[in-house]
Amino acid sequence: MPGILYLIPNTLGQSDADLAQPLAAIIPIEVQAQTARLDYFIAENAKTTRAFLKLVNAVQPLTKPLQEIQIAELNVNTASAALPALLAPILAGQDAGLISEAGVPAVADPGANLVRLAHVHNIQVRPLVGPSSLLLAVMSSGLNGQSFAFNGYLPTDADQRNKRIKALELRSRQDQQTQLFIETPYRNGAFLEALANNCQPGTLICVATDLTLPSETIRTQTAAKWKTALAAGKHPDFHKKPTVFLFLAQ
Repeated sequence: MPGILYLIPNTLGQSDADLAQPLAAIIPIEVQAQTARLDYFIAENAKTTRAFLKLVNAVQPLTKPLQEIQIAELNVNTASAALPALLAPILAGQDAGLISEAGVPAVADPGANLVRLAHVHNIQVRPLVGPSSLLLAVMSSGLNGQSFAFNGYLPTDADQRNKRIKALELRSRQDQQTQLFIETPYRNGAFLEALANNCQPGTLICVATDLTLPSETIRTQTAAKWKTALAAGKHPDFHKKPTVFLFLAQ
């Protein structure tokens, strides 16, 4: 009988606050306990997964010493042909945990392909509760939470990016649909400028940075107000910080 594939949430970043129990306010204790019982993980990044397991071990002792726990990597460079080998231990009866680099697995994450293959093989998939930066951003933005779409990264070429922003703003206006984006953190400033300059003045733009961390900031205002603030040199404190961008055309 196959094992279970657990989808294990990770933190959205490391915090120095509450060093005694750094996961307490982010990852439910039941999720930590289930994580501690596993000895096979499929992870986007093995190094950060080991760091996460060390935090879990401080509260919920791991079943095996960390050096004996198997961690196989699955990232954007993993070929589709390699996925069956990642599932092989589960098909043999071993439970496993899928861990993303940050947040929940399989959402804006290469783990989605593995989950799809698990269903093909009738492997039970069990999602565990944890933080999703995308949902937290929608919740806190004040924009439409009834209809929204995640667009990932937009083109890095300025002309192509600007055209894409305008096309998505038109869709947002027609369908009253919130549009979500992420960007490489060192490009946050340029991306916000592109949104402010290409969206209509009344379009609402939200910038949500360092969600769940002590440095968390969330700000929603019109494109016109963002444009004025940026022209005055008043940029959000988001350089090289994980940020979710959202807009809703009025």
